[in-house]
Amino acid sequence: MCPAPGSFAGMLFENLLEVLDPEPHGAALNMAIDEALLRSAGQPLLRCYLWKHPAISFGYFEKISALGGLAPGWEMVRRWTGGGVVEHGADVTYTLTVPAAHPFARLGAPESYRLIHAEIAALLAERGTVAHLAEAAAQKVSTDCFENAAEADVLAAGRKIAGAAQRRTRWGLLHQGSIQGLTLGAGFAAQLALRFAPEIRQRPLSEAERVAGAVIAAEKYATEAWLRRF
Repeated sequence: MCPAPGSFAGMLFENLLEVLDPEPHGAALNMAIDEALLRSAGQPLLRCYLWKHPAISFGYFEKISALGGLAPGWEMVRRWTGGGVVEHGADVTYTLTVPAAHPFARLGAPESYRLIHAEIAALLAERGTVAHLAEAAAQKVSTDCFENAAEADVLAAGRKIAGAAQRRTRWGLLHQGSIQGLTLGAGFAAQLALRFAPEIRQRPLSEAERVAGAVIAAEKYATEAWLRRF
């Protein structure tokens, strides 16, 4: 039985599926695989992933014109989630998807965001980084996600090191996050999964999911219409 909303003390889920995806992907395909996993998720799911090339993702409501000449030559992709500009390649990028029927998906955005980031801060502390959650949003100074701390972002040594954005859909909750200054070394994804749930099942990204992602990428994330929609 799933706990009721608001009772997520300690771990967030009773069980979690960790999708193993060690192959680096292009920016559009990474976003599309996240969406494909959300559409078919039957339980809370974690995917940590890599980027084939240095990339910039930016939030759904951002205007590409506002990015200027940021990181010329890098891949660029618009996320389905909100938030600002995030550089990828020297970070740990992860996605949590939670089916709409699960109580966690029905929590408000501030609460679910805080609960997820509290577990990340605790994991970083275990690994030797003194981290805590921002008590309030800082004044926005740019479109760069990591120059603007939102409430419950993860801070260390006075700067933001982990941020995320969410979207709620008819399929459930999509939470996309980045932890800067870390690489996806051996064991990190498994450690992160165990912060979220005591019972973890692992399986590789399936060929069907990869194909579904490729279709979504071609129809959406890799198109100029999506990239420049605002």
